[in-house]
Amino acid sequence: MAIKVLVVDDSSFFRRRVSEIINADPSLEVVDTAKNGQEAVEMVARLKPDVITMDIEMPVMDGITAVKQIMAKYPTPVLMFSSLTHEGAKATLDALEAGALDFIPKKFEDIARDRQEAVSLLQQRVKAIARRRVMVRRAPISPQTSTRSPRSSTLSTARSSTPLKSTIGNVAQEADKLTPRAKFKPSGKRYKLVAIGTSTGGPVALQTILTQIPAGFSKPILLIQHMPATFTAAFAQRLNNLSRINVKQAEDGDELRPGWAYLAPGGKQMLVEGRGQYGRLRVIDGNDKVNYKPCVDITFASLAKSHQSNVLAMILTGMGADGRDGCRLLKEQGSTIWAQDEASCVVYGMPQAVASAGLASQQMPLDSFSEAIIAEIGNG
Repeated sequence: MAIKVLVVDDSSFFRRRVSEIINADPSLEVVDTAKNGQEAVEMVARLKPDVITMDIEMPVMDGITAVKQIMAKYPTPVLMFSSLTHEGAKATLDALEAGALDFIPKKFEDIARDRQEAVSLLQQRVKAIARRRVMVRRAPISPQTSTRSPRSSTLSTARSSTPLKSTIGNVAQEADKLTPRAKFKPSGKRYKLVAIGTSTGGPVALQTILTQIPAGFSKPILLIQHMPATFTAAFAQRLNNLSRINVKQAEDGDELRPGWAYLAPGGKQMLVEGRGQYGRLRVIDGNDKVNYKPCVDITFASLAKSHQSNVLAMILTGMGADGRDGCRLLKEQGSTIWAQDEASCVVYGMPQAVASAGLASQQMPLDSFSEAIIAEIGNG
């Protein structure tokens, strides 16, 4: 049976274009289109689509408001179309926070070298998130316990005072109803830093983890998230506003410090040199033939060279297999690899590649990561 898709956009031309691309795949079917968020909410109730593609800027009701209403009434996987601007980045992050599972640039030429590649990518994204049809509300993630001084935020004052709720398909709490979660047992190993690689579903996953890390965390944290160049600065700022540790977009020459998280900038590659107590960052353009910028494999490979056995590395939700080769190099050096479990992933691609290769010593639900990181790192 074909995956049923609802296309939502105020442009009739774009609705037609997206519909043609989706219908070109025999496993996908556009069941209808809507020209604004209000129409979309009404159609979701009637048509019960498997996936919704959603524009952000629309009359009558914008995409973010529509996502909130859909998630509250008829939870359905949503793929947002986004403009690659600073304002577009903030709006897209708001949409992900509201419950959308993934986003894709509205200008296809921004994500692909030719039309066929763009067509294939859109079809793949729709099919990937369609697998997460059962969706539940996560427990509140509240930054209010932060010990920081108040910061200016991309969130409004009214919104920042409300506990954040993120939506992820089939999350770990559902599994916990059947099987009590085993208490994590730390290995006693010592580390110099933590490194996390992720893609589709990663913004919500990283926010879930980082907002639970305490102030004064004793190691640096590296974050490699597949994300456009115009998005990473806004995402780093948002994580910084919500977290008790410091978060910044990585810059060339940064000396790694404990209690800081460094987000790899979009469109660049982030490498680590073994200088100083924890290391130093190199941010470079990298090879244009590499599919991902930033690339988890490249950062992890540099860590295998610079930090050998002293890395606690983890792979979270995402399409593809980026991170598998880097994890193999780290494991060969004696570092520790964790992977997110299938039930709590938006897309079980990257973690599956690592787990299937026998590289992960732990597979765990998203909600277990922060507690496990704190326990494993300890005070060392």
